Amino acid sequence: MASLLLPPPTSSSAVSSLFSRSSFPTPTARFTPARCELTGPVNGKPYVPVLNDQILPKYLQSRRLETALNTNTTNNRIKIFSGTGNFALSQEIASYMGLNLGNIHIKRFADGEIYVQLQESVRGCDVYLVQPTCPPANENLMELLIMIDACRRASAKNITAVIPYFGYARADRKTQGRESIAAKLVANLITEAGADRVLACDIHSGQSMGYFDIPVDHVYCQPVILDYLASKKISSGDLVVVSPDVGGVARARAFAKKLSDAPLAIVDKRRQGHNVAEVMNLIGDVKGKVAVMVDDMIDTAGTIAKGAELLHEVGAREVYACSTHAVFSAPAIERLSSGLFQEVIITNTLPVSEKNYFPQLTVLSVANLLGETIWRVHDDCSVSSIFQ
Repeated sequence: MASLLLPPPTSSSAVSSLFSRSSFPTPTARFTPARCELTGPVNGKPYVPVLNDQILPKYLQSRRLETALNTNTTNNRIKIFSGTGNFALSQEIASYMGLNLGNIHIKRFADGEIYVQLQESVRGCDVYLVQPTCPPANENLMELLIMIDACRRASAKNITAVIPYFGYARADRKTQGRESIAAKLVANLITEAGADRVLACDIHSGQSMGYFDIPVDHVYCQPVILDYLASKKISSGDLVVVSPDVGGVARARAFAKKLSDAPLAIVDKRRQGHNVAEVMNLIGDVKGKVAVMVDDMIDTAGTIAKGAELLHEVGAREVYACSTHAVFSAPAIERLSSGLFQEVIITNTLPVSEKNYFPQLTVLSVANLLGETIWRVHDDCSVSSIFQ
C-alpha cells in the first residue's frame, strides 16, 4: 500500500512567486519566479526572470495581505490544502499569503483507490483546495473530489476548489453526434461532491463556467505573461500577435490590445482529427516582425508548431509562443525545441518536470495572482478589479 504524507511547509521553505513582497523572507527552491532582471539559460534548463523585490503591481496590492503579515489570529478561519497534482504551486500560494499549508494525508491503496484524511480541524473554516486536473487527469480529478468530500464531512464552512488547470474544459460541446459533454459532467461532480465555489485559471472556453451551479471565479493569467513580455522591450512597431486558430481570436485580440494595441494575425487551420492539425493559410501581415503566438494551452504542440512554420515561411523575424497551461503531451517537447521558437513562455499552473526542460523554455509563476484572488474571495472583495 503506497502512501503519501504532505506535511505543512513553513513560509521560509516555500517557493518565491512572481511578485514577491519585500517583507517576505527569501526562500530557496528550484524556481525563482520573476519579472524584470533577465538571466540566460543554464545547462539547457529554462531561464526564469528575477524580480526586484521592491516592485509590486498595483493590482496585487492587498490591504488584507498586509494585515495577515502582522497578525495570525485572523488566519485561523482560512485553511489551504494541497493535493498531489502541483504541490510546488500550492507552497508558493501559501508563501504569498503568509500562511502554512494544512496538514493532509493522501495515499493510494494497492488497487489504486485514493484515501484522504485531514489531519487538522477545519470546522467552521473557509477551506481552499489546490488541485489541478493535470495528467494523470482522472486520478487528480478523483483526488480533488475526495478532498472536497473529506472537508464537507469535517464541517468546513465554505469549500473552494482552486483548479489552476481545468482539464476537461475542451469537451464543452457536441461537435458531432453521440458525443459526451465531459465539461458539464465534471462540473456536476465537483458541485455534488460539496464544493461551494470554484476558482480556475484560463478555462479553455468561457461557456464552461455556465456548467457550474455554484459561483466560479475565472482568473486570467494574461497579466503575468504581459508583464514579462514588457520587460523584453520589443518595439511596438515590430510586434504582431498571432492566434494559432480561429477559435482563439478573441483571446489573441484581448492580448494584443493590452500589448500596446499590437496588430493581429490569424492562422487558419483545418483539423482532421483529435490532436492532429493542418495549417492552411495566414490572415494578416507578419513579414519582418516579431510574432507572438497566444494560446490557452499547449498539449501536443501540433497546432502552434505548424503555425510557427507558416510564420517563418511568410517572413516573420522571430516567433514567441505564450501559453498558460503547459500540458506537454508527446511529442510536444520535440516540436517546441526544434528551433521554431525564439522563446516558449508558459506558467506553472501545471508542474513541469526536469525532463521536459529545453533552452527556449521560460516558466512564470501565477502563485501570487492566485493568492491575491483567494484573499479577495475570502474578504468578499472584487476579483475582476485585479485584471482591470
